[in-house]
Formats: sequence, structure tokens, C-alpha cells
Amino acid sequence: MESVSESVIERPLYNALLAGCPTREVLDALSDKWVGLVIVSLGDGPLRYSGIARTVEGVSQKMLSQTLRGLERNGMVTRTVTPSVPVRVDYELTDLGHELLPVLAAVKAFSEANIDRIRDSRARYDAAA
Repeated sequence: MESVSESVIERPLYNALLAGCPTREVLDALSDKWVGLVIVSLGDGPLRYSGIARTVEGVSQKMLSQTLRGLERNGMVTRTVTPSVPVRVDYELTDLGHELLPVLAAVKAFSEANIDRIRDSRARYDAAA
């Protein structure tokens, strides 16, 4: 009998450029700026909600809560509740979240390294328009 590793497992081919491709759901979820910033903030290890809020300046409580729920739903973040007084809740990247971390950290680094060039380009474009 042939083992699973020896047989060819048929998987659908995905192409996010096609309108009906389900991978667009992932791209939609990751395109939110708060998602990238929260994932990068958790790159050094677990944080409590307040720690994430301090690290990711400017995010509202509502947006941070929505972002964390979405990341948990998509398997990028785990939420661990420790019974204590007060209750302690920690957020941590999953293996899937850790796979995504280098990509988002690179986008963050690109943004920081190139913001002046991008602003200059915008100014030239706006002046010509």
C-alpha cells in the first residue's frame, strides 16, 4: 500500500489574482495597518492587551480589540486567560503568526527606510497635478 507521503495529494491551485480565489480573504485580513503593527509588536513574545496598546501608539481600544479577535480567528494569535485578580490575558503569535512576522517586519522596515523618498514623490506628483 502506498503511503500518503509517497502518493500525490491533489490540492487546489490558488491564485489570488483571480476574483473568486479564497486567498483574497487572507489578503483582505492582512491589508489592515493595525494587523501588521500588532503582529510586529508581538514578535518579541507575549504581551498583555495594555502592552500592545502602549507599543502600537494610536490604535483605539475598539480597533485593537477587533484586530486581536480577527488575528485569533485567523489562527495568527492565541489568547491565554490566566485566572487571577484581576484576570490576566496574554496574546502571543502562533506558528502561523511567526511565519508571517518576517514579511510584515520587512514591510515595516521598508516603510521606515523609504518614507522620505515616498513623501518626496508624493510632493512632486501633487505639484504636477
